[in-house]
Formats: sequence, C-alpha cells, structure tokens
Amino acid sequence: MEVSSVQTIIDHGADVIRTEAAALAMLASRLDADFSASVDLLVGARGRIILAGMGKSGHIARKIAATLSATGSAAYYLHPGEASHGDLGVMRSGDVLIVLSNSGETPEVAAVLTHAQRLSVPVIAVTAGAQSMLARNASITLLLPECAEACPEGVAPTTSTTMMLALGDALAVAAMRKRGTSRSELAHWHPGGQIGWGLQTLGALIRRTEPLPLVRADTSARDVVLEMTSCGKGVAGVVDAAGDLIGVITDGDLRRSFDRMLLAVAGELMTRDPVTITKDATVDEAVTRMQENKITVLFVMEKAGSRRPWGLLHIHDLRLGA
Repeated sequence: MEVSSVQTIIDHGADVIRTEAAALAMLASRLDADFSASVDLLVGARGRIILAGMGKSGHIARKIAATLSATGSAAYYLHPGEASHGDLGVMRSGDVLIVLSNSGETPEVAAVLTHAQRLSVPVIAVTAGAQSMLARNASITLLLPECAEACPEGVAPTTSTTMMLALGDALAVAAMRKRGTSRSELAHWHPGGQIGWGLQTLGALIRRTEPLPLVRADTSARDVVLEMTSCGKGVAGVVDAAGDLIGVITDGDLRRSFDRMLLAVAGELMTRDPVTITKDATVDEAVTRMQENKITVLFVMEKAGSRRPWGLLHIHDLRLGA
C-alpha cells in the first residue's frame, strides 16, 4: 500500500475521532438542571432503572445499564421490540425508565412509554429531537446537540451514539458520587478480573499460616539470616520488648553490612521506621505504596496507629491470580 494511501486512512480515522470529540465537548457544555434532576431520579428510585432503545441506541442502552449496575444503581435493559410481547411485565411502579433514541421517533418505544405512564414510572429521554414523540412523553429530556454523524454519508449512528454513551457514563458516575458508593461496595460488585483483584483487602489476601520473621534488636546477624531464610521473602522485622516493629532488615541491608556481619546484631543492621500498611488497605494501595517507596516487602499492621506486625506482604503476592 502506498504511503499516501496509508496517510489518507489515518486522516479519515482521525477525522472521526475529532468529530466525535467536538460533539462530546459541546454536550458537556450544555448539561443543565435537567441532568441534575435526572441523577436525583436515579438515586431516589425505589425500584430499578430500565434502559430501552432500538438498534445502535439499544446497544448503548445495554452498556449504560451495565455501568449503572456496576456503580450502585441496579439497572437492566428492556428490548422495545420484545416489550410488546410480554416483556413489559418486568417494569414495576417505583422504577425509572431511560429511553434512548436519536430521532425520538422510534416507533417500537411507544408501547414502553405507554406502560410507563400507566405505572407512573418517570421517563428520562435521551434524544436530539426536542419536539419528538419521545420528548413529549418524557418527564425529563436530556437533549443531545444536533451534530453530524462521523459517517461520511451522515447516516450510520456514530457521533450520536458516542454522545449517548458518554451521557450514560456521566449519569452513572454522578449518581455513584451522590449516593456515596464506597470502594468496598465496588469490590463486592467486581470480584473477578484485575478490578476485583486490585480492590480486595490485604486482610482477605494474606494467608497467615506461618510465623512472621521477627527478631529482637540484640539478635545476632547469623540468626537474622536464618530467620529471613525461613520465611522466603528476604526480610526480617525487628521488634522491641512490646512486640512493636522498630525496623526491618532486607537482603540489601545484609549486603551493605557484609564487612561486619560476624559481630553485628539486628539493631545495627536494620532500617529504622519502616514503611508499613494496614490490613484493611487494598491490593492497589499496597502496590502504590511499594512503588512510591521503591520497596518490595511491606509489614502489615492490624489497624492504623498500631506498630505490632499482623502479616507480611511481598510484591510477588500482588500479582493477579497469585
């Protein structure tokens, strides 16, 4: 393929992204009190949030439903084409309905809107049709700016669906913030994959099946090495008479003190005031702390303010699926 042809293809792709980015910037600048009222409806819903849309809008509606559920707003997708054949039964009083249609004239959503009115279910319309059938039957209309589709023929849903997707994310995240969804709640909803791994607490991760490698300040260097070897993590903690951690000794500390190994004791080899973490911290927080301090091992404390070691964490323990 000629270089000029390659560059033309790249330019076409970049034009699409720039077109959609400009539309998103316009959408962001036009959010108003209706957006805030929509978030209030989602957070205050006694039931669930129903998403409906046909075609490409339906695909976006499915994704928004998944994002809402993943951020604390129980949601599901209702196919408008199936709704008239019995699926309307999933809608209940107390639900909130979000309908996506760029034109606002999608005929299949009419039955969904009628049933919502019958149950007094509030409707949030996402459409570019300010005077459309959908907008006229909605409790709140979130109006999309009239922007050209990125498709060269101006037909295939591209810019419009990108705006719908971004608006759905905005609703979900704003509702999450208003609700005060906690990190621990997110962990419950994302137990699998990298997200679930990173959000689990160290208390759930660490298996306390073996004694911690702990020595006293007057322990000989030889016995320190034996203790470090027994745990296999290349570290020993130095504790005082009360059992509080006052220092750590790593393989690097031993190498740096090699010339006085025969006479040295733990208190002379250790690094004082070591970096620690609590067992209620997450895996992601532990990784960040290790990276910030350029270390590979952390002693884990039972609670904030405590200096008594509860567990031990090596960076190898933090690999996904370890």
